[in-house]
Amino acid sequence: MSGHSRKEDEVRRMLDVPHPPVPADLTARATALGVRVLNRRRTWRLLFWLLVTLAAVAFTVWASVVEPWSVPPSEKTPPLEGW
Repeated sequence: MSGHSRKEDEVRRMLDVPHPPVPADLTARATALGVRVLNRRRTWRLLFWLLVTLAAVAFTVWASVVEPWSVPPSEKTPPLEGW
């Protein structure tokens, strides 16, 4: 007997036994769990996008106040030449 058919025989023996009883409220419990998981994911996704939006707004406000693209004023006067 090859290894393949031995495995098939083991699987067939495992499937031939009667199935265990399933609780009557299994569908309701699984549905409730699925709803909770979806609500949790939706909440985390909403919080993530809220945080990203707040970070973008904070960066925009900071950039408009500080203006990092502008050249800072010189602290020394240039030397006078040609006098």
